[in-house]
Amino acid sequence: MPETFFGWVAFLLDQYGTVLIKGAVVTLLLAIVGTFIGCLIGLVVGIIQTIPLDENDGQVKKSVVKALQWLLDAYVEIFRGTPMIVQAMVVYYGAMSVFNIDMSPMFAGFLVVSINTGAYMAETVRGGIESVDIGQKEAAVAIGMDHFQTMRCVILPQALRNVMPQLGNNLIINIKDTSVLNVISVTELYFASKSAAGVYYKYFEIFFITCVIYFIMTFTASRLLRWVESKMDGPKDYQLVEYDPMMDPCGHVPLPTKKQKGRY
Repeated sequence: MPETFFGWVAFLLDQYGTVLIKGAVVTLLLAIVGTFIGCLIGLVVGIIQTIPLDENDGQVKKSVVKALQWLLDAYVEIFRGTPMIVQAMVVYYGAMSVFNIDMSPMFAGFLVVSINTGAYMAETVRGGIESVDIGQKEAAVAIGMDHFQTMRCVILPQALRNVMPQLGNNLIINIKDTSVLNVISVTELYFASKSAAGVYYKYFEIFFITCVIYFIMTFTASRLLRWVESKMDGPKDYQLVEYDPMMDPCGHVPLPTKKQKGRY
């Protein structure tokens, strides 16, 4: 048996490296799929929450929209106001007790991560939509667009860029928070680490390895999402219009590029 800390780390990696990698893959799968579905849920909820009502709308439309918004507000408050570990227990065991549905731990994990992320993203999307200048909404209405056309063509393209940092933050949170799903026997990274640690009672060594794996996953996700954000921003030296010498005989001064800026 090893006698040093790093000796045990190397030994445990050799013995349980495959188990830990499989657990990390499950963690990433739960986080990525759950975040993606949660973003779709949040997008739909955020759009519905921002449906405008005015005096010219019929009573039926007002009643339906208000009732739907009240239900969605309740969904957001409940899932933002309770821990994911409790939600996992309620969904997994409650489905069998109340509805006699025997769902697998993985399916329950996907469901819990998705609806939990959806509740947080709903508020993020709502804030992103409301952050777009009101003049753009009024201009869209002035040319005859309805609410959903305005959302699709004018508001959402800008709002989605504004909420990208929070989307990335939710992904990183989900990579870490999937560890709570071990209470319903989802074999993610924490569950695999706990099982491996119990064999030799080397909890510090095995969870040191686990900590490094979690950091690698979250750091990589953070850098990838920042790269996506930079691509969404586009080039910094773009021109609003192309230069046409026939239209502007006096000349045209282009904006400086990044390399040119560095010379000043």
